[in-house]
Amino acid sequence: MGVERICLPEDRTEDGDSAGFLARLVRFTHHRVYREHGAPYHGLFERLGVGDAAMEGLAQQADRLGSRPFTLVHGDLHRQNFIVDRQGDLWTIDWELALFGDPLYDLVTHLHLMRYPEREQERICRIWESAVEGARPGAPLGWRRDLPVILAYKRAQSVYTDVIRGALALELPGAALNWRALPRVARRVRHALAAAHEVQGMPAAPTLRQVSSAYAGWFRARARLTASAS
Repeated sequence: MGVERICLPEDRTEDGDSAGFLARLVRFTHHRVYREHGAPYHGLFERLGVGDAAMEGLAQQADRLGSRPFTLVHGDLHRQNFIVDRQGDLWTIDWELALFGDPLYDLVTHLHLMRYPEREQERICRIWESAVEGARPGAPLGWRRDLPVILAYKRAQSVYTDVIRGALALELPGAALNWRALPRVARRVRHALAAAHEVQGMPAAPTLRQVSSAYAGWFRARARLTASAS
C-alpha cells in the first residue's frame, strides 16, 4: 500500500504488526499524556486512585495481539464526524487524528465513543467485518479475540484525558474552582472511571461525591501551595 508516512522512523510500525501498533499507542499515552502533560495533575490522579499501572499492564497485553494488514485509520469515528450531503453521499470529516495502522482500532474507537447497546454493537461489528474484508482482505483477522484488549486501552486512555480536561474546564481566573461546572465534570469523569474499572490497574468505580471531593480537594491543595510560595 503506497502510504507516505511522516512520523519519525522510530515511531513507525511495520505493516501487519498490530501488537507494535498498540504498544506505541500505549507508550504515547503513558509518557506524553500521563507523565508529561499530566505531570501538573498527578496529585489529582492520586486522589482519584489513578496511576500508571494500567498502561504498564496494557503494554504487556499488546504483545498478544494477532497480525492484521494495515489500512488508513481515521482515529475518531463517531456520528458527528459523518455528513450526508444533499445528493445523499456520505462524507467523513475531521481527519487530524488519522494514521496508518491496525484497522481494528477504528472499530474499537467507534464502539467506545458511540456506546451502543450490546445487540446493536454486535450488528455494527458484523457490518464492519464485511466491509473491511471487502476493501482489504484479511484485515478483520482475529478481531473478536483482540477487540477487548484495544477497548481496554481506549477506556484507560479516556480516564487520563478526561481527568485533565475536567481540571482545565473547572479552572477560573486566579486558579479558582468553578463550583457551578463541578457536577457536570464529575459526571463525565465518573463515567470514564466506571467504564475503565475492569482494566487492570484502574480503581473501582467511584461515586459522584468522591469524584467531586477529589477535584475540590486538589484545587484547595493547589491554592495553599500557591499561597505559601508567594
